[in-house]
Amino acid sequence: MQHNESNINYLYSYLTLGTFFKEQVWNTIRFLIGMVLILSLIEAQLQMKISFSLVSKQKEIMPDMSEKKYRFTDVQGVDEAKQELQDIVDFLKDPEKYKRLGGRLPTGILLIGPPGTGKTLLARAVAGEAGVPFFFCSGSEFDEMFVGVGAARVRNLFAAAKEHSPCIVFIDELDAIGGTRVTTDHQPFSRMTLNQLLVELDGFEKTDNIVIIGATNFPEVLDKALVRPGRFDSRISVPLPDVRGRREILKYYLGKVPTADNVDAAIIARGTVGFSGADLSNLVNQAAIKAALTSSSLVSMDHLEFAKDKIIMGPERKNATIEENNRRLVAFHESGHALVALYTRDALPVHKATIMPRGSALGMVTQLPEKDELSWSKKQLLARLDVCMGGRVAEELIFGDDSITSGAASDVQQATEIAKAMVAKYAMSEKAGLVHYHDKNSPEAEAMIENEVRQLIKDAYERARNILKTHSTEHKRLAEALLRYETLNLEEIKTVIQGKSLKRDG
Repeated sequence: MQHNESNINYLYSYLTLGTFFKEQVWNTIRFLIGMVLILSLIEAQLQMKISFSLVSKQKEIMPDMSEKKYRFTDVQGVDEAKQELQDIVDFLKDPEKYKRLGGRLPTGILLIGPPGTGKTLLARAVAGEAGVPFFFCSGSEFDEMFVGVGAARVRNLFAAAKEHSPCIVFIDELDAIGGTRVTTDHQPFSRMTLNQLLVELDGFEKTDNIVIIGATNFPEVLDKALVRPGRFDSRISVPLPDVRGRREILKYYLGKVPTADNVDAAIIARGTVGFSGADLSNLVNQAAIKAALTSSSLVSMDHLEFAKDKIIMGPERKNATIEENNRRLVAFHESGHALVALYTRDALPVHKATIMPRGSALGMVTQLPEKDELSWSKKQLLARLDVCMGGRVAEELIFGDDSITSGAASDVQQATEIAKAMVAKYAMSEKAGLVHYHDKNSPEAEAMIENEVRQLIKDAYERARNILKTHSTEHKRLAEALLRYETLNLEEIKTVIQGKSLKRDG
C-alpha cells in the first residue's frame, strides 16, 4: 500500500512538472511574438519618420542657368537630330505662332542612341538656343528605398518646372525609372515613382511651354504607358557619327587645343569607325596628354595616331622582350599583309604598318576606308580574304612550311567568318544559290557550305601567294624597313618598296 502511494505521488509530481514546463514554453513563445510585433511597429514608425524627413528636407529644385552657354554649334555629327530639335527651339521662342493655328508640339521627346553620342549635350543646346531654364536630373536620382520619396521628388521637379515656365526638363537614363512594370511585384509601392511620372506628364495639358526630354540607351525596356502618344510620343535617334560627322567632331575638339600644321582630322576620322563623340573627345585629350609628356608645344598627327592606337589596341609594350627571330617573323608577316593590300584591287587603302607590340598584338597593318561602308561588294570581300592570307603566305615563303606560327590565327578566323558569311548569308556562291542558311542546317547543306568556304579561302591564298612571289624584292625591303623603324606610314611604305631612302635617314 505504501509502495502504491509513492508511485502515485511520483506520477502526480511528474505531471505537475510537465504542465509547468509547457506553460513556460507557451509564455516564451507569446513573449517572442509580442516582441516581433513591437519591433515591427517601431521599424514602421521609424521608416515613416525617415521618409517624411527626406521629403521635407529636400532642397528646392532650381534650374541650372549656366547651361545656356551651350549652342547647336557645340554639337557636331548629329545634324538630323539637331534639325528635329530646331522645331522645339522655335516653339519655345515663339509659342504663340503655333497656338494661333491650333498646333501643339509633343510634350515628351525621347532621345535614343548608344552611350556617348551627345544626347545630354543636345538637350542642353536646345535650352541654350531657346534661352530658357534647364532642369537636369538622372533617372537614378528618383530611385529610393523609402516609400514615397521617389514620387515626391518627381512632384517637386515638375512643380519647379511649372514655376519657371517656359523651360526644359531633361531626364537622363530614363530607363532607370521608366522600365516596364511587373505585375507580380510583391511591393507595389516600388512602382509609385513611375506612376507619379505618368500622372505629371498627363498634367501638362493645363501647363504650356514646358518640354520634357528623356534620354535612354535601352528604349525597348521602357513601359508602354510611358511612350504612348501624349507622353514621350516623339522619338529622335542619335546614332554613332559617320565619317563626316566624326571629322566635324574632331575639328571641334581640336579647335580647343594648339595643333600642328600636319594635323588632318579627315585621316583620323577614317580610322575611327564606331567611335562616339565622347570617344573622339577622349582621343583628342589623350593626344594632348601625350604631347605634354613629350614636351611638345603643339598636338601633332603623331600624337593623334598614338592616342587612336592606344584606345583601339591598348598601350605600347615597349618593354616586352621579343627575340630577334620573332621580330623578324612579325616584320615579314605584316609586310605580307601590307603588300597584298597594296597590289590587290578593291582592297581598302593602307594607312600604316607597325611591328610595335600593343595589347595582345605583336604588329598590325592599318587600312582606312575612304568612307563608311554600308554594304560590301563581292570584289571587296574577296580582297579582304586576300589580305587576310598575306601574313600566312609570307611566313611560308620566307621561313618554310615547317616554320609557320600561330600568329596567323586571327587572320584565319577572320577569313573564315567572311567566307562563311559570303556563302551562307550574302548568297555570293553559285552552289549555295540565293538562299539564306541558318546556324542549324541539314548535313548536306553544312557540307556544301564548308566546301565553298574552303574553296574561297584556298583561292584567296593562291592570289596572295602569287602577289608575294611576284614582289619578293619589295617584300624583303619592306620587312627590313619595319625591323629598323618599327612603324611606317603609307608614303614611307611606297618609298621603301621602291628602294629609296626615307627622310628619317637624312
